[in-house]
Amino acid sequence: MIKDYRRQHLTSVVAMALAMMLIGAILGYPLIALLLYLIGYVAWSMWQQNKLIEWLKRKDTTAESLPDTDGPMGMVFDYLYGLLRRHRLEVHRLNAVINRFQTSTSALEDGIVIVNQDGTLEWWNEAAGDLLSFQPQDRGQLINNLIRSPKFQKFFRNAVPRTKVNIPAPRREHLTLQIAITIYGENERLLWVRDISRLRQLEQMRKDFVSNASHELRTPLTVLQGYLETFIDMGDVLPERMHRPLQQMQAQTRRMTNLVNDLMLLTRLDGDDDRRGDMQVYVRQLLESIVEDAQALSGDKHHQIELNIETEADLMGDPNSLRSAFSNLVFNAVHYTPENGQIIVSWRQDERFAYMSVEDSGIGIEARHIPRLTERFYRVNVSHSTATGGTGLGLAIVKHALQIHDGTLDISSEVGKGSTFTCRFPVKNLYQQQEEQLAEE
Repeated sequence: MIKDYRRQHLTSVVAMALAMMLIGAILGYPLIALLLYLIGYVAWSMWQQNKLIEWLKRKDTTAESLPDTDGPMGMVFDYLYGLLRRHRLEVHRLNAVINRFQTSTSALEDGIVIVNQDGTLEWWNEAAGDLLSFQPQDRGQLINNLIRSPKFQKFFRNAVPRTKVNIPAPRREHLTLQIAITIYGENERLLWVRDISRLRQLEQMRKDFVSNASHELRTPLTVLQGYLETFIDMGDVLPERMHRPLQQMQAQTRRMTNLVNDLMLLTRLDGDDDRRGDMQVYVRQLLESIVEDAQALSGDKHHQIELNIETEADLMGDPNSLRSAFSNLVFNAVHYTPENGQIIVSWRQDERFAYMSVEDSGIGIEARHIPRLTERFYRVNVSHSTATGGTGLGLAIVKHALQIHDGTLDISSEVGKGSTFTCRFPVKNLYQQQEEQLAEE
């Protein structure tokens, strides 16, 4: 249609030019007549363009305010008006979407914060403003200037997706906030803020109960162990029928003592989320010591325990909690591997992670049990765990010890062929990497 209009307009212009030349020829001045026509046509076009500019400058660019014109400029006016109308409809639609989004997010109890690639606050909902004490004038400010927690600043700087951090609320430190980050677009970030004060309080109550109960149980168990050891040492003067009950009582008392010790260790690890420690952990020496203890534990089972050290890298953290994690994995392999079985303990690294793995040729674990192995008191085989003195807390201790070192536990197993437990640590937690980062800072 536009092409037809252009063709008609060009035809009319050419026809008018020929007509003017014909009239000019009759009068004896054809070129002058054509020149006058062209000057008039240019002046008319400039007048139409000026009307267009004036119309575009107006705020009410509606159909009623559209200038009455024809020719090519009329077509331009109609086309621009169509574009403006479609633009207004699109803006109206987008505004409706934004209003719905803001209304829905305002109804959320959790806070949402949008930060651009420079770390500048762009938008937040009402809940986020309340939890983080943001003011309207904070828009455009750097979020690190408003949330001063060093733990948050390190978390925000690293910006690892699907990770969370717990910090005290700014200006309201009696509240505990959990913040998660989602990265989208060009390194823009969406922060999800949740008040977990109540959950934190309940968790602390649970920890206090377990800790207090463990301490209360330890004293009577210590007394019982002492008396039982005394009675067993007096076996020569005791009736024969008392020997077996005393040995059973001693075994169960030791099992209860191990359970109490594991509960107390797990409680301590639960409270160490913010206190990982910054000591250099000599992994080679640690693993050599654990393997030596494992060989003593193996005893008459004659396990073939092999230690492979492929890197001399050391970890930064708490030596005691890492010893608890590594020794639990190695000792579990000893307990659940048949006589003359093979156990391989290795320490290696690549460009992204460092790995401590324990591979055994033991009884293996069914796939359906693997997702629940790190749950507290979960046992694959209760009778077998009881026979080996297990408490059901070993892998829970491993999981918590790794978490406070930013590590993860990977488990692979096949029934009848053995299992492999792998502790994975990011290279930023290695001693050398930490030293380089501190030097850069």
